[in-house]
Amino acid sequence: MPPRMVENLHSLAGSLGREIGTTEWFSVTQERIQQFAETTEDRQWIHIDSERAQRDSPYGTTIAHGFLTLALLSHFLRQAIQIGSGVRMSLNYGLNRVRFPSPVLAGSRIRAHFTLLALKDISGGVDATFSVVINCENSEKPCCVAEWVIRYYS
Repeated sequence: MPPRMVENLHSLAGSLGREIGTTEWFSVTQERIQQFAETTEDRQWIHIDSERAQRDSPYGTTIAHGFLTLALLSHFLRQAIQIGSGVRMSLNYGLNRVRFPSPVLAGSRIRAHFTLLALKDISGGVDATFSVVINCENSEKPCCVAEWVIRYYS
């Protein structure tokens, strides 16, 4: 589904308290998990050793790093919303809260749901706080729940 188009930063206020969008499904392959492990130097067996994970893990397969799921937030936000004009630069300002209630099994597909929680005027721009819920296909629990602050400069 196409991203929600918002004319400018001021019109973003019309989305306060509402779901902004849901992204397309995204495949989390073992290859992507392996690349993330190499990039972050986090080579724990639960992520990269399929044979051991099949034998010793309660999930029966390897799982994605929680931080890999979190790192996909920027990719997902671009799918959920586009601001037409007035944004000179945007920055990841940080996270107020993050939880990983369920694992992302290798080969799963995930997608994100964004809700705009708050807008705060700052010098030269706006801080937008989003609730992000990432779901894994065929799982009852979300795999990531976060409150994310993006700083938009005009």
